[in-house]
Amino acid sequence: MTGAQLPHEKGFHISWDQIHRDSRALAWRLDKRGPGEDGAWRGIVAITRGGMAPAMIIARELDIRTVDTISIKSYNHQTQSEPVVLNRPDDALMGDGEGVLVIDDLVDSGKTLEVVRAMYPKAHFATVYAKPKGEPMVDTFITGVSQDTWIFFPWDMALQYVEPYRGTD
Repeated sequence: MTGAQLPHEKGFHISWDQIHRDSRALAWRLDKRGPGEDGAWRGIVAITRGGMAPAMIIARELDIRTVDTISIKSYNHQTQSEPVVLNRPDDALMGDGEGVLVIDDLVDSGKTLEVVRAMYPKAHFATVYAKPKGEPMVDTFITGVSQDTWIFFPWDMALQYVEPYRGTD
């Protein structure tokens, strides 16, 4: 292979089983670590769209019934752009964020979490996967991946043949 790699050429493919296992591991890491009685959390806010599947799994594992979303657009296909808040959670739930878990699938550059953290400075930010540039914006994560790795989530994939990384010659 010659020249620079395209973002998808150094890929980390996540299956539904893997995102489920890793999200459960994140839930276990967060269990009894909230500021409430017995370490309880008041609620979960999923960053849409990627944070919705992990948030649902974490809500189930930790028996949290109050779940809301914040919609932020920061990618156009594989191109990252400035984050824009499209919809925000209920103000009564959020307050300054204390006792609330903000969940996303991945922190990449940290720009999305930076916007949400400015809105809810006392929330606890947790992602399943983290890249080095974004790690300072997240309080808890499960798996670190290199900055130049493109993560393929199961909701973005279809089953099809893919050429081997090193070619076939």
